[in-house]
Amino acid sequence: MNPTIELLKKHRSIRKFTTEPISSELLDELFLAAQSAATSSFLQGTTIVRVKSPETRALLAESAGNQGYVNTAAEFLVMCADLKRAGNYCIENGFAFEGQYTEQFIIATVDVALLAQNLVIAAESEGLGICYIGGIRNDPQRVTELLDLPQGVYPVFGLCLGYPDQNPEIKPRLPLSVIIKDETYNERGNKEEVREYDKKIEEYYKQRMGGGHGISWSKQVSKLLGEKSRPHMKDYLIKQGFKFE
Repeated sequence: MNPTIELLKKHRSIRKFTTEPISSELLDELFLAAQSAATSSFLQGTTIVRVKSPETRALLAESAGNQGYVNTAAEFLVMCADLKRAGNYCIENGFAFEGQYTEQFIIATVDVALLAQNLVIAAESEGLGICYIGGIRNDPQRVTELLDLPQGVYPVFGLCLGYPDQNPEIKPRLPLSVIIKDETYNERGNKEEVREYDKKIEEYYKQRMGGGHGISWSKQVSKLLGEKSRPHMKDYLIKQGFKFE
């Protein structure tokens, strides 16, 4: 198998980093690689806020659920969906800004995900480790104020970058037969396959937690979808100018 595919299959989240900094030359190359990701309608609807202040990082770590690696990673980036930059030119070019539509929100959010994944792959190819931080959406208003984000911009997730100081196991993914469908959506045989997968995930968590209690994938996602999750996000996004029309 070629090295790129092997690299992708070895992805892990890293939560413990060395103190080694990332050179500015390498960081620029990573950003250029990230920018080369596909972008819907050439919007390029992403802004990256590089947070260097220890004080700001500490507040962001607190907002994200006290995830200490936000403080200790060599770099912490906040990946933002951005309709403001392109929207600045609407009036100048004779158009009314219509960025409040749900489709525009989707375009910018997908742009962030695509760009971030390019950045992650490039970083891992250089021996760096990463950890996505969705927890910054726990208190998006505080993040907005800390980073001075204008209307039309919202923080989608954070990203820790640094040289790994741990070597965690690769977390098993669902069987391909569960996620790949021919022609139409169907779930034939999936329950049995998921039961077997649950056993693998329980064992993975037991080993990762030093023999502690393992939780299955199906129970983990049931908890996620079986309770309210960040119900403040809709009102926050509307306040930021995303009206979902």
